[in-house]
Amino acid sequence: MPRPTVHRTFFGLVHGTEVHRFVLDSGTGVRAEILTLGATLHRLTVPDTAGVPGPVLRGLTALGDYTGEHPYVGAVVGRYANRIAHGRFTLDGTDHELPVNDRGHTLHGGPGGFHGKVWDATAERTGDSVSVRLTLHSPDGDMGFPGALDASVTYTLGPSGTLRLGYEAVADRPTVVNLTNHAYFDLAGHGDVLGHLLEVDADAWLPVDADGIPLGPPLPVAGTPFDLTRPRLLKERLAADDGQLRDAGGYDHCWVLRQHGPRTDLRRAARLTAPDAARILEVWTTEPGIQVYTANQLDGTLVDAAGRPMERHGAVCLETQHLPDSPNRPAHPSTVLRPGAPARSRTELRFPHLRAPEPRN
Repeated sequence: MPRPTVHRTFFGLVHGTEVHRFVLDSGTGVRAEILTLGATLHRLTVPDTAGVPGPVLRGLTALGDYTGEHPYVGAVVGRYANRIAHGRFTLDGTDHELPVNDRGHTLHGGPGGFHGKVWDATAERTGDSVSVRLTLHSPDGDMGFPGALDASVTYTLGPSGTLRLGYEAVADRPTVVNLTNHAYFDLAGHGDVLGHLLEVDADAWLPVDADGIPLGPPLPVAGTPFDLTRPRLLKERLAADDGQLRDAGGYDHCWVLRQHGPRTDLRRAARLTAPDAARILEVWTTEPGIQVYTANQLDGTLVDAAGRPMERHGAVCLETQHLPDSPNRPAHPSTVLRPGAPARSRTELRFPHLRAPEPRN
C-alpha cells in the first residue's frame, strides 16, 4: 500500500510574513491542503464510490482572497467560536469587554480573531500517518480576552482517508476558549447542497433570537424542522414554514449532541450524503455541540477555486464546538480554561463510502 506523504510549499506573503501550504496525501486518494494563514483547510479531495477523486469542500483560490473579507472559509476560528452576547462576559468576578463584529455581538473571536493570523507549522510523521501541527500565541488582552493563550491544531491523515483535527490550548491565567474549523462542505461539487441529506445525532437544539443569540435552554427537536435524527433532505427542511429558519435564512443553529460515555470519547455528530450517495461524510467529535450553517449569507461575491460564485445554500458548515454564549450561561458546558489544565478536543472527518464502517467509540 502506498505510504502517506506530506510536503510544504510557499503560498505568498502577508505583511511580509510567509504563508505556506502543506499537502497531506493519504496515498489512497484522499488529499488535504492546509494553509498557515488561519490554519485553513484550503482543499480536501476525496474519491467517490467509483474511485474518481473530487473536491468535498469549497475553498478560495489565491492568498489575496483569504486576506480580504470573507466568511471564515476553511479557517480555524477563535479564541471563541460562535457568539458571545454583546461582547461581554464575567469571569471570576471580573468583567471583560470584547470588540463586536456581528450585530452588536462578538463572533468567532472578534474582528482580529485567529482566522486572520499566520500560524507557525511543522510537518510530522507518526507510524503510517502524516500530519501538520500549527501553533499560535495569543497575548494577554488579545481581542479583549484575558490571559496569554497558546493554541494548536494538528491535522492528521492516514491511509484510511480519515482527516483528524486535534485542538489544544493552554493559558497563563483564567480565560475562555472555544475552537473549531469553519469548512464549507459540498460533497457533489455542484455549488448547491439543497440536494444533500443531513443527519445530526442530537435530540435537542438551541433556538436563537434575530441576532443568533440563544433564547434560553435547549429544546427538543421532535416535531420541528430541526429534527435531523434521521437523514433529511436539506431542500425540504429549509423550505419549512418556521420563524427560526426565516430569520436566519436557513440553518445557523447549534445542536446539543447526545452523550455516550465520558465527554472525552469520540461520538458521531453528523452524517452528510451527496445527492447520488457517491460520497458520504461523517463528522465525529468530543465536543458537546455542532453548529450547522447552510451558508445563508453567501451572495455570489466570492468565487471558489473552481471559478463558481459562492451563493446562498451553496455549502454547509458542520462546526463542532461548545455551545454559543457559554461564558454567560452557567448551565452550558464550561468553556473556562485555567492554568495547568489544557483544553483538548478532537474532531474527525470520516468517509465511510471508502471502507467498512468504523466502530463507534
